[in-house]
Amino acid sequence: MNNSWWIFALLSAFFAALTTIFAKVGVDAINSNLATAIRTVVILAVAWGMVWARGEFQPLAEISPKTVVFLVLSGLATGLSWLCYFRALQLGPASLVAPIDKSSLVLIVLLSVVFLGEPLTLKACAGAGLIVAGTLVLIR
Repeated sequence: MNNSWWIFALLSAFFAALTTIFAKVGVDAINSNLATAIRTVVILAVAWGMVWARGEFQPLAEISPKTVVFLVLSGLATGLSWLCYFRALQLGPASLVAPIDKSSLVLIVLLSVVFLGEPLTLKACAGAGLIVAGTLVLIR
């Protein structure tokens, strides 16, 4: 297994942090749903630009129906998450919204055990517990 995944994970965390700061400023004088729509158009352009630039396009007919269904479900969940996130940012401080949003990591641990059959280790439980504790510290 390629161990460079952690570089992309760190970059993801960095860009997610910038996303929160930029979004908080961006939703200041606009409806949060419109702000999400604008952001989504930009993401769409960047994602398709990357696919075309790297020559990674493949006909959709070649993609399995299972893959399509789960990517559509993921897209729906992402859209709902973003709509809620932008509304929360519009209504509350970023320093409180972000930790609650990131507590989704605890749900990911639980859902990955139930639906993906991943092991629930002591390390995963301890980490999830620390995330919950850290979230509570930050929001109180």
